[in-house]
Amino acid sequence: MLIERNKYLNRMIDHKHNNRIKIITGIRRCGKSYLLNELFKNHLIEEGVKENHIIQLALDDIKYKKLRVADECYNYIVEKIDENSDKIYYVLIDEVQMLEDFVDVLNGLLHLKNVDVYVTGSNSKFLSKDVATEFRGRGDEIRMFPLSFSEYYKAYIDIEKKKLDNKNGEMGIADYARLTPDSVWADYCTYGGLPYILELDTDEDKMMYLKNLCVETYIRDIVERNKVKNVAELDSLVDIIASGIGTLTNAQKIVNTYASNENVKISVPTIKKYIEYLQDAFFISEAKRYDIKGRKYIGAPVKYYFEDIGLRNARVNFRQHEETHIMENIIYNELRYRGYAVDVGQVNIREREKDKLRKKQLEIDFVVNKGDKKCYIQSAYSIPDEDKMKQETKSLINTGDSFKKIIITKDYVNKKVFENGIVMIGLMDFLIEEDSLFF
Repeated sequence: MLIERNKYLNRMIDHKHNNRIKIITGIRRCGKSYLLNELFKNHLIEEGVKENHIIQLALDDIKYKKLRVADECYNYIVEKIDENSDKIYYVLIDEVQMLEDFVDVLNGLLHLKNVDVYVTGSNSKFLSKDVATEFRGRGDEIRMFPLSFSEYYKAYIDIEKKKLDNKNGEMGIADYARLTPDSVWADYCTYGGLPYILELDTDEDKMMYLKNLCVETYIRDIVERNKVKNVAELDSLVDIIASGIGTLTNAQKIVNTYASNENVKISVPTIKKYIEYLQDAFFISEAKRYDIKGRKYIGAPVKYYFEDIGLRNARVNFRQHEETHIMENIIYNELRYRGYAVDVGQVNIREREKDKLRKKQLEIDFVVNKGDKKCYIQSAYSIPDEDKMKQETKSLINTGDSFKKIIITKDYVNKKVFENGIVMIGLMDFLIEEDSLFF
């Protein structure tokens, strides 16, 4: 099954031959290996690169186990390279974090004049730290995410059409209804965007795949990498965060939850350490609070979102299907997929109550930045009446600046601009049109 990941492939192509290490990072099973070893390799072959000039190592494959040793790996690669050739050799290393002293190996390859290096990795802290320091400005990170909704939607339609073609069938009214963005959304917001989900036919298979992946791949990987002794504590933390996506929290609140719900004593430093492990593995992401009028970060509490909503749903056994919070998580992921920095906004106001001025803190779901582009976004599943509209617009109106202000709603709407400059966008329009925010 061919799934286009053109956003990432084009970035890799743009960075070819720049004498820097191209590092593709992201959560395991999001498609990094497929991007590197299928899509990019196919691009190289189409460009006329010969197979013997493409050196591939999948370090998570047992047959390459001996090459996880630095000297063995470096010598293996160098033996395949003719340093006198005027043709480029492309080195593609999958799961590079499994290679000991990988920084030394990669820096050594950079000294070869006819070598272009691409690697994948699944550990945020391990790689981003080294990109910034050890490579001394000679590493380019290409951050990869699970399928965005638009990627998922396109692949979903292609698969369904191929099924019909194989049956020599024609699209009927029921088929067209099943392939609308709203219909596909129901699948996406339940099972998320890990590519293999598209190869599974039944709900039972999808649910089992995600549940097993959480335990057998992600949690086990985190436990083994960080030598976690109390797995039950880490496991419970994941469940607590999964039950509270999109809500402000901090380590102390989580400690209190352990004490009240599970009668378990756990320290704040331990919780912070576990959260760091989950972030390093790209399992969850943190959105910090930003004081809009004060123009500064506030600190705790913060919000946590799951890198893939299907994994979150698996952690709560597909029971807590609050579409409001799920939609917020998906919008957050979509914004990051588009390359925006995303924070939670706070607006402090004074409001008169019973002849007294009282301080109030209003929240804006997302403060979005990229270069000179900035906007504020509220996620609202529906806006059924005027009271709900006032609730959603109050914080936006009180920012005191002229940056674009947007409400994204599940209710189908064409873009609407209100008198106060607030724009309303339908969720499907936002997810499918990548330039929907700054039109």
